[in-house]
Amino acid sequence: MATIRLAINQKSYSVDVDPQTSLLTVLREYLDLTGSKYGCGEGQCGACTVLIDGKAQRSCVTRLGSVGQKQITTIEGLAHGDQLHAVQRAFLDVGALQCGYCTSGMIMSAVALLKKNPSPSESEIVDFMDGNICRCGTYPRIVSAIQNAATSGSAGEAKGASR
Repeated sequence: MATIRLAINQKSYSVDVDPQTSLLTVLREYLDLTGSKYGCGEGQCGACTVLIDGKAQRSCVTRLGSVGQKQITTIEGLAHGDQLHAVQRAFLDVGALQCGYCTSGMIMSAVALLKKNPSPSESEIVDFMDGNICRCGTYPRIVSAIQNAATSGSAGEAKGASR
């Protein structure tokens, strides 16, 4: 066991845990941040995606000891108060979810994509989102939501808020 300090959603946390514990386990079981979902446990489905220093990363295969000095953002950290992030709003606007299990991972990956490329083509969206699995098959609506967030001009921010 070790005390590990974490920066998650602009807040500081300390947890006493084995550094080999997955980030997903700590988020869900220690910190009650349950928006990131356990899907496959192998980093293949994307349901557990979070941002680590702005880059999409699978939290189920990320060991806690490797993220102690990095900025972690979960789905809970995207909105500012009641103001949704532009990608969250776009997903709602086009109905880019059905059961919702993959949605947080899809949104986090989309945020990372739009930070890297604010105006991606449809094929660039499809390529970037390739590792995120939606069992309900809402892929066309997911692509539309990402395109809408990109064209809104505020994909990197919560709607109505500034960073």
